[in-house]
Amino acid sequence: MGNVSIRFDRFPGGLSKAVVFSFDDGRDQDRRLVQAFNRYGLKGTFHLNSGTFGQEGYIRAEEVADLYRGHEISAHTVTHPFLEQSPDDQIAEELIADRRNLEAIAGYPVRGMSYPFGTYNDRVVRALPALGIEYARTVQSHGGFHMPDDPLRWHPTCHHKDMLEKIEQLLASNSWFSRMELLFIWGHSYEFDHDDNWELVDRAGELLGGEESIWKASMTDIVSYQNALRALRFSVDRSMVHNPNALEVWVSADGEAVRIAAGETKRLR
Repeated sequence: MGNVSIRFDRFPGGLSKAVVFSFDDGRDQDRRLVQAFNRYGLKGTFHLNSGTFGQEGYIRAEEVADLYRGHEISAHTVTHPFLEQSPDDQIAEELIADRRNLEAIAGYPVRGMSYPFGTYNDRVVRALPALGIEYARTVQSHGGFHMPDDPLRWHPTCHHKDMLEKIEQLLASNSWFSRMELLFIWGHSYEFDHDDNWELVDRAGELLGGEESIWKASMTDIVSYQNALRALRFSVDRSMVHNPNALEVWVSADGEAVRIAAGETKRLR
């Protein structure tokens, strides 16, 4: 009968589409943005500079845990420097201290970041794994819906100014072959005040909130799921698979969607 054909083309629940929101700096306007996300059932990853807590225009340390509950807290360094202009020890200090400060508030490991000013170089990227950073978002939008090839150089789909067009494209997408499509939106909440366009958030929520065909994920959700897929162990002919993860995963086997529970060994044929 030949070997089973496997495709990593399914998100949790067998879905093929996902959306991630990623916002920087921890500004006062995050309060309004999170309130809207909660109202529409959306999920965000919020990259925070712990050194700015309590300064004018920024959220306070004591509100962080409650404000971002149900969302992801992520690093953005303590003081928002240009990392590519920083010596190695300063890069380490900025990220380790930010992680430590945020973890003390969040109550869970902080696993990723976004680059301050969106800038970085190869030296910065090489330093990140030893600092406990599993993903790092850039500001270089690519306009597509593909999954990240390199999570430490994770380019978004678009800035939030362009998100409505991309949301509509994702909703209308009906590829003839199955694949995971990720809409990855980045921005700053203060820009909604500056540009007087908070209606974009409400319209995005109206389009996505009740859409059960789209997984609303954080950046760590995506990275964890990718890691879980890569950790699957198949027999030689791929007719059997073992899932050693604590997460259930979905794949396509000979074109059929298959759920593989956490810890399960499953026959695919």
